[in-house]
Amino acid sequence: MTIGVCYFPEHWPSERWETDVRQMADAGLSYVRMGEFAWGRIEPERGEFDFAWLDEAIELVGDHGMEAVLCTPTATPPKWLVDEHPDIRQADADGTPREWGSRRFTCFNSPTYREETERIVRNVTERYADNPHVAGWQADNEYGCHDTVRCYCEDCAAAFRAWLEAKYDDIEALNEAWGNTFWSQQYPSFEAVEPPHPTPAEHHPSRLLDYYRFANDSVVEYNRLHADLIREANDDWFVTHNFMGDFGALDAYSLADDLDFLGWDSYPTGFVQDRQPGQATTDELRAGDPDEVAMNHDLYRGAKREPFWVLEQQPGDVNWPPHAPQPAEGAMRLWAHQAVAHGADAVLYFRWRRCLEGQEQYHAGLRKQDGSPDRGYDDAARAAAELFDLAPVDAPVALLHDYESLWATENQPHSPDWHYWSHLRAYYDALRARGVQVDIVSPRSDLADYAAAVAPTLYLVGDDLATNLEAYVADGGHLLLGARTGEKDPHNQLHESIAPGPLADLAGVRVTQHESLPDGMPTRLRYDGETHDYQTWASWLDAEGATAVGEYTTGVAEGRAAITRVDRAPGSVTYCGCWPTGRLADELVTDLLGAANVAHTPPFPDGVRVAERDGYTWVTNFTSEAHSLSVPADATFVVGDETVDAFDVTVVETPMTTLTLE
Repeated sequence: MTIGVCYFPEHWPSERWETDVRQMADAGLSYVRMGEFAWGRIEPERGEFDFAWLDEAIELVGDHGMEAVLCTPTATPPKWLVDEHPDIRQADADGTPREWGSRRFTCFNSPTYREETERIVRNVTERYADNPHVAGWQADNEYGCHDTVRCYCEDCAAAFRAWLEAKYDDIEALNEAWGNTFWSQQYPSFEAVEPPHPTPAEHHPSRLLDYYRFANDSVVEYNRLHADLIREANDDWFVTHNFMGDFGALDAYSLADDLDFLGWDSYPTGFVQDRQPGQATTDELRAGDPDEVAMNHDLYRGAKREPFWVLEQQPGDVNWPPHAPQPAEGAMRLWAHQAVAHGADAVLYFRWRRCLEGQEQYHAGLRKQDGSPDRGYDDAARAAAELFDLAPVDAPVALLHDYESLWATENQPHSPDWHYWSHLRAYYDALRARGVQVDIVSPRSDLADYAAAVAPTLYLVGDDLATNLEAYVADGGHLLLGARTGEKDPHNQLHESIAPGPLADLAGVRVTQHESLPDGMPTRLRYDGETHDYQTWASWLDAEGATAVGEYTTGVAEGRAAITRVDRAPGSVTYCGCWPTGRLADELVTDLLGAANVAHTPPFPDGVRVAERDGYTWVTNFTSEAHSLSVPADATFVVGDETVDAFDVTVVETPMTTLTLE
């Protein structure tokens, strides 16, 4: 387990580089990530390459016992290229070109930009193919950042038509699959199909879903171009990419096969402000929401079921959220430990020094702009000294997360309060409060290794997905299905049969009605003899082949089944038709864990979490209050002790179930 940093030598005089790199080595850092935005420095004029500066920086990194992680620089093409080929730019939905002057403004489907990408990537990778100090590569940077997965230019229009023709073959098959008789939306030919430009009412949901799929496939193809060129130059290099937190526009699972491991960029105090509905607490503004951050760790680990990297870790205050409170003392170290507890093999802080220029001057580094240590420097050095090698995380529970269901419910939320990530997190938070490690995986993946699986919103369900879940339960898996599961088919049309469609027989239930409910309306139910609150969504269930174990106690749904369970020995299926709040979510997941014989802890308070990896248990405290631990006499403290101070961490060699919080 190692610590690293992101460095931009092109921002600083070369006379300073040796000092910077020596200080990185002194802090115990292992990796230095470079080059992601340097195309203009590498190729200041077409065909005139300047690698001398990067050669020198890489050599310094190697001389000080570290390794370089290089990045293909395609997120920021130079001005001369845009002037030569303005057609490489993306277009907004209304056709307005996205101008040069920032980053990520190029079209994934531009034939010209793909040619230019191949040219620059081939040049930089061949340059360092035999360099012993280069460990691997990050392809591009944050695909889709700034709302750029979906482009609406003429190149995308042509590519979309070709994509549709390859998928449907016949235009009448497309019209039927989408349901285009509604509002006379039939197409006479594939040539007549356009991207979804602005229109007075909402777009056809099936058209939108396929456009989102097409745009996602475009990124997959573009990423594969990078990966193939990198491996062509040196097959010993690793290839990764830095995904983003709670980012729904890009399906991370679809890129996983072309990457050796996934990386992501973790900014806890930013995410809690702009990713979650509602007001963040003071502690969250200082350290983030541990479950929000951990859920992204588990997503990018679960995509390949392999260790992941944090390729950008928040080092201090950052420039892009609405507010920039200084992180709590020790938070930057805490975040590194949490990442490792959830399966990270490396954590790289972004960045080494606060920059004097450009759009990110208000983004901290481990060092201040004058080169002196900032608050994150000691945290990073301390974490580097404390971490050690570990086996991968072994998670007994899968949380089934589906990007296409996210896209579809995002376009037809049926409630302003519907939020896919938050609904997912209702179950995830409950599992993590019980200390359970969770792999977040595609519902189409092999689930055989998991004792239990939770599927909060499998909105789009076809026969293949139903067959996968049926096989899982038949093999002894215990499955918990959540609200809105099975409402539609993969084309984003309602099933002819009543929801949950192809899952109805497996769950033994039919949805007779549904309602979305605003705040202020009574939303209560009874489950296992106790009254609980729920929110936002309620499906009324006909438990024709299952047992009703929860019923609504308020509103016109009073007396109707809300939660059902059926024994499918050796497995079982629970269907929860509503969005559970905290206590109800806890009851549902603990009943599931009990049925699946999954070890878990008593509930930990909000902001305090435990995670077990390779026989070691991390106790991470994201709160401003100290907590005391009780551990077995033979337990060994590796980091910290019985007192877990505010925004601190303890690591103890003992199973998580032997710990209690006093």
